[in-house]
Amino acid sequence: MSIEVKVPTVGESISSGIVSVWHKKSGEAVQAGDPLFTLETDKVSTEIVAEKPGTLKTIAAEGQEVKIGEVVATIDESAQDSTPATTTDVAEKPDPNRPDAPVSEEKKAPGADVLSPAVRRLVEEEKLDPAKLTGSGKGGRLTKGDVLSAAQNRGSQPSPSAQTSDGQSDTAPAPATSDGRFTRKKMSPLRRKIAAQLVMAQHTAAILTTFNECDMSAVQALRKEKQDGFTKKHGVKLGFMSFFIKATVEALQAVPSINSRIDGDDQIQNHFFDIGVAVGTERGLVVPVVREADKKSFADLERDIADYATRAREGKIKIEDLQGGIFTISNGGVYGSLLGTPILNPPQSGILGMHTIQQRPVARDGKIEIRPMMYLALSYDHRAVDGKEAVTFLLRVKECIDDPAKLPLDF
Repeated sequence: MSIEVKVPTVGESISSGIVSVWHKKSGEAVQAGDPLFTLETDKVSTEIVAEKPGTLKTIAAEGQEVKIGEVVATIDESAQDSTPATTTDVAEKPDPNRPDAPVSEEKKAPGADVLSPAVRRLVEEEKLDPAKLTGSGKGGRLTKGDVLSAAQNRGSQPSPSAQTSDGQSDTAPAPATSDGRFTRKKMSPLRRKIAAQLVMAQHTAAILTTFNECDMSAVQALRKEKQDGFTKKHGVKLGFMSFFIKATVEALQAVPSINSRIDGDDQIQNHFFDIGVAVGTERGLVVPVVREADKKSFADLERDIADYATRAREGKIKIEDLQGGIFTISNGGVYGSLLGTPILNPPQSGILGMHTIQQRPVARDGKIEIRPMMYLALSYDHRAVDGKEAVTFLLRVKECIDDPAKLPLDF
């Protein structure tokens, strides 16, 4: 009996996606729960797993765009018992406790050691052999940088045409082409969505940006003083983002108009504080949402941020994690940005841009001192927010960072 593998529903507004990589090959035996392929959509990338054991027969090719509900493969349950054991069978693996146990070629290669989920995914998508790569991580383990570097050094030759199990070429988008001077390739669904959102924001909102700067001296000193105890107690490090989330909540409570959105001829006022935190990944920017930030402790915020960042970079973020934010914080400072104007994340009315911390001379009590300073930028929808309100909001954020005692500290 054959079971159809269909593209599942991954979000209300998502109607299609791309089969970015098959984790199992056509004709290979699979078990229930095994990852079959990665579906890349305009919002998230999701691993689709097998519901039943059997032998896989792929229909859709890697890189092919498929619709929700479309059959992309079948699993033949009747072939399960007769399928020869594969290299994934536990019985074929040598017992490491035996003194005469052979060492496989894959194990000999440092780069082919145990791979993290993020690295394994990149290796599969780039169609690289981990045994042939040199790892720069601890113990020779492969890092994402190693894989990306190997993919770039390999050149931009187009990959072979995808084929079905019967050897016939399947329908798939044209591969990347290059004449040596430039390479043309299709944008990923996520990149297309980002592009559309940014253009839409510029066309629909009256975006204006106001700037200020904050002195990070007090936050840095407090963080240094409390770091060991905080980490030991909560199992997570105290970072800067939790301070800015708390400061943003304080500012939103002081200036409610920024916690609103325009809907046609209506202005909708939010009375909750779900803050989006932008996270950069290899595939583009995603904005997971920290729920009820006003009710969470610093430790809760740091745990949420760390969890979202890990899952986003491993492609395991869920669609519901990205929905419902009322305000966004974007930290370009981690990449070295000194100053920039962030673009709104529609339908939100405000976004706070953080930037790199830089030692700069500033006037303090009539004297010039060197302080760790950060430029702040607030982009806002001028249709919903007046200039005075925007300036007041950013000043409130600045005050809370300059003097963190104004925040509800709980550590």
